[in-house]
Formats: sequence, structure tokens, C-alpha cells
Amino acid sequence: MAPKRKSHQEVKDVAEEPHGYEFLGPPGAFIISFGLPILVYVFTFLCNDISGCPAPSLLSPSTFNLDQLKKEVGWTGFSGLLNTKAFLGTLGYYLLSLALYSFLPGEEHDGVELRSGGRLTYRFNAFSSALFIIAILGAGTVSHGAEFPVWTFITDNYVGILTSNILISYFLATYCYVRSFSVKHPKDPSKRELAAGGRTGNMLYDWFIGRELNPRIVLPIFGEVDIKAWCELRPGMLLWIIMDLAFIMKQYRNFGRVTDSIILITIAQTIYTFDALFMEPAILTTIDIIADGFGMMLSFGDLVWVPFTYSIQARYLSVYPVDLGLKGVAAVLAVQSIGYYIFRSVNNEKNRFRTNPDDPRVRHLKYIETAAGSKLLVSGWWGTARHINYMGDWFMSWSYVLPTALSGYVIRNVAEHPITAAQADAYHFRNSYGKYVVPDGAKGWGMIFTYFFMVYFAVLLVHRERRDEEKCRRKYGKDWDRYVELVPWRILPGVY
Repeated sequence: MAPKRKSHQEVKDVAEEPHGYEFLGPPGAFIISFGLPILVYVFTFLCNDISGCPAPSLLSPSTFNLDQLKKEVGWTGFSGLLNTKAFLGTLGYYLLSLALYSFLPGEEHDGVELRSGGRLTYRFNAFSSALFIIAILGAGTVSHGAEFPVWTFITDNYVGILTSNILISYFLATYCYVRSFSVKHPKDPSKRELAAGGRTGNMLYDWFIGRELNPRIVLPIFGEVDIKAWCELRPGMLLWIIMDLAFIMKQYRNFGRVTDSIILITIAQTIYTFDALFMEPAILTTIDIIADGFGMMLSFGDLVWVPFTYSIQARYLSVYPVDLGLKGVAAVLAVQSIGYYIFRSVNNEKNRFRTNPDDPRVRHLKYIETAAGSKLLVSGWWGTARHINYMGDWFMSWSYVLPTALSGYVIRNVAEHPITAAQADAYHFRNSYGKYVVPDGAKGWGMIFTYFFMVYFAVLLVHRERRDEEKCRRKYGKDWDRYVELVPWRILPGVY
């Protein structure tokens, strides 16, 4: 017999319970908010196209010299972190994304029911917007080749574009935090809500985690925009792929050819991204939309962390080309295919069950019904592990890093380190630059940068799984304990 359903007020009371701190509270919020931007700069400068990856000085700690390191990474002072051209170009990209969001045809979907009652309506057209932008870039590339101004603008102003996105992420987080104090809590006539986890009273933490659940703004010309939903998949997600494409063009300008490794990585990441864009309405059932407020955590993650750290592999390969060969490509594709199959199958199963439990593809699945009225699957993919979707995500992350092989390189100038004709054929000689790229003592050390994504992603998924567990335990109580007994594994069946 199904358990007795809780009343709407009882469910609301559970949702309103204090969540306490996550990410180690205010100290963790400070480290993430101000430490991660520095880390992105570290990745940018220490794995570079001037001296090597890592910068050669780091490979000889006994003779380390800060002034020499500054030369190797091209450090010109803090003024070199931003320029007007990069900032205006970045703003132009955001305005284009807003215009496409507002004026291209789109679908409207209702979100999940709010704690205060009612549902918000969302407008989705990220997929068609992305196709529009990619079509423009494709036409420009056909016309101008690898010298298309957009590609050279990105690679020539990479640091400035990074800084611009960091500043925008800080601005949005601060704007949403200040504006959240106009929410009429607990029931706002405009369906505005405060996030349950963003009302601790600590200004730094609430700014970081997000105080308002679904901040929206009405802009002249563009109309109403849901800031969190808009940032979730654009503009940062698409910028990730645009960065990859820009680095493909840079590799061609450097060496006069494009390698299978950089093509493979870009295809894998493009499939992942465009799949997410095509399935945009699926974000309505994610914790980001349902439970998390919009603060620095999501703002920085969406607009900076994703495009600038997820594209490190393509940036690396644009300077040091790797040829995988047929067997190498097949191996990476196999890993990618397995990960994608799991990722898409798992998410399709969840979405079908939630939207239409009578769908022939999911109606055979077993589930338990909670007192809150939710149904938790105990068979199919979700009966294998409680967060089985993360396993597919992680497997796909392997295919993003494996093509860089045992990474690490040093860039040398022919004038200072002459080479023979035979060596020039063996080394990666950069067209018109009088430079060549060799692994030397850097081989393997570059993996600190190129394989960081796989390690970070594993930590991220485990942490996200822990957050999911806490939220579910808080929401379902004893029903969640019963579910855990039936589905004991968290992500990787038989391991974790």
C-alpha cells in the first residue's frame, strides 16, 4: 500500500528547514570565489604558447627565478589582464546571445511547482541559437580560412576575454544578491522565491551560494530573462566549443595541418554540448534550477570555469600536436561512446518516467512512492545506482583528456637552439615563427594541466552526489533510508 501523502504545508515546512552550510561554509565560499579565478589564470599562464607547458622554470626548482618565470609566461603586469577590445568583444557576444534568445522562435515549458505554489514559464531555444552562431562562424571560416578575424581575436585576446568573463560573473552574482532583498518572502506575488540554502545571514556565503532561487530581469528590447536558466547553457557552454574551434584554427596557423587528436576532442565535446542544448528543457529537473540559488558559484561556473578550463586540452594541442592514429582514435571513441550511451540512456529514462510514467519504455520500471508524493525508481538504470547518471559523465571526461597522451612540451627558438633538417622533420616546427616544440624534460608534467579535468570532474561529481544525497534525505526522510537499502550503490555499481 502506498504511504500516506504529506500535506502541501508539511512538504513546504520540510523545504523551508535550514540547510546549514555547504562547501565548508564562509571559508570555503571565499576560497572558491576568489581562489578559482586565480587558478584559471595559473592554468593559462603556466601552460602557455611562449615557453612551454609547464613553463621551463618550474621544471628546475633549484634554479627557480621569478623574473625569468615572468618572461616565460608573458607576464606584463596586472594591466595586461584586460583590454578594451577584449571586453567589448565579450559584451558583443553576450548581446548576440541575448538577441537570439529573445527573437529566435522558441518553446515554452513550465518548471516544477514552486514551494510557494505555481510554476514559472521558461523559454528555450539554445539549440537553434547555437546553430545560428556556428553557421556564422562556419561561413566566416569558409571565406577567410584559419585567419577569420573571430578566431584570431579569440587567441590573440584570450587573457582579456577570460578577465571579461570573470568580471561579468562577479557582476551578475552581486546584482542578483542585492536584488534578492526585494523578494517578498515567503510568498511573492511575482513568484519570486529565496533559495532555502541561501538565507544563512552570512553575506559572503549567501552571495556565493545564491540568495534568490530564480532571479529574473526585464530588459529593454530583450524582454524578460531568467538569469539562471539563461546562464546554465549559454553563453558559457557554447563558448567552450567556440574556444575549441578557435584552437583548431590556431593549430593550423602554427603547423599547416590539423591533427586527429584535436578533432576528436572537439567532436566529443561538441556532441556533449549540443546534446545538452537540444535537450535544454531537461534542466528544469536539475538541482541547479530546482534548489540552488543563483550566486557566484553558478555564475562563475557557467561563464568562466566551463569554457576556460574545459577547453584546456584543445588549447594544449594547438601548440603541441599529437597524432593518435587509427587505433588511438578507435580507443578514445570507444570510451566516449560508452560514456555517452550511459549518460543519455539514464537521463532519458528519468525524464520519460517523470513526464509520462505510462510511456511503454518506462512503465515496466519498479518504484517506491514516498510520503512527499515522489516516485523513486528501484529498477532500470536508477535501480543500479542512486546517481548512475554521473558515471556516464565521468566516462566521457576520459575521452577529453586521453588524446593529449603524456603531455608536456618546451618551445625553443631556432636562433638560440639550432636544429638540423632531419630534426626539423622530427620536431613540431611552427610555421613562420622560427620556433619548434619538443617534449624534452617536460614530458608527463603537462598532464597536471591536461588531465586536471578528469580528476576535477570526479571530485565534482562525488561532491554533487553528496549534496544530492543530503537534499534527498532532508526531503524524503525515512523513505530515503528505505530507498538506500534497495539501491545501495551511489555512482559506480560494485565500487562506490
